[in-house]
Amino acid sequence: MQLANNAANWPAGKRRMSDTFNGNTIRPLIYDQAEGLRRMTQSRPVRVIAVSSGKGGVGKTNVSVNIAMSLAATGQKVMILDADLGLANIDVLLGLHPKLNISHVLSGDYDLSEIIVDAPGGVKIIPAASGVSGMAGLSDAENAGIINAFGELESELDVLIIDTAAGIDKSVVSFCRASQEVVVVVCDEPASITDAYALIKVLNKEQGINRFRILANMAHDMKEGRELFAKILKVTDRFLDVSLDFLGAVPFDIHLRKAVKKQKAVSQAYPRSPSAQAFNMAAQKINKWPMPKRAGGHLEFFVERLINTN
Repeated sequence: MQLANNAANWPAGKRRMSDTFNGNTIRPLIYDQAEGLRRMTQSRPVRVIAVSSGKGGVGKTNVSVNIAMSLAATGQKVMILDADLGLANIDVLLGLHPKLNISHVLSGDYDLSEIIVDAPGGVKIIPAASGVSGMAGLSDAENAGIINAFGELESELDVLIIDTAAGIDKSVVSFCRASQEVVVVVCDEPASITDAYALIKVLNKEQGINRFRILANMAHDMKEGRELFAKILKVTDRFLDVSLDFLGAVPFDIHLRKAVKKQKAVSQAYPRSPSAQAFNMAAQKINKWPMPKRAGGHLEFFVERLINTN
């Protein structure tokens, strides 16, 4: 997508972006941040949570899906944005077969509301494209275009979970910056710990994010999870000015693997399993987090319309 600005034609107080994606012109994206913020102060904002990890293979997407299901089971209205844009797999995990995805929004053919898929447990999914190389390396303007598209969404939500890609590329940074909470998933292996620290460092030093929630995955027990958290905390306390909070530990659980093969969330396939109980505990903690006083993280327009306006 190429960004073309024509400042002479902008409406007063607004910014206009006219872009192209794969050769197609995208509908101009116009937003008024001041008006969005005025509406936000009158309504309850959505809680926006980015779930990320320093490296792949730590179960980040499983965490996103199962926490979403656990939150929905408490009565929350939950949506997941699959933000691993080129290697999407939330639909695969849940046995869904969406015909449309976020690439159709970028091309301008569909609105964001038209690609939403209903998943089990009352959770809604915004699917990403899988195996589309162009989606894996979007520019800053293209990532902003996706974020801006949420201005069109009028769904009533309590929680938006963003399942980012692994690592520290620009899409991960953009989505974490646009969220109020960042959950970092880590497992007890040197590469995972090192890369989790690298992610936290980049988001802190370059984006000014100073609070992170740490979830230990595939731990043997809660003690091991807390020890893993302590390892990361020791390094961040020494080199960074950040606040870390222990969200919990999800045990290594054969039921979780069985649920993946069934293409179901473990909280639905095996609700009494140790991992399902761990996700429920994490959801209970999230429900106790203070509600944000404004609608977005560093990009307030991100959830401009994701509010209750009744």
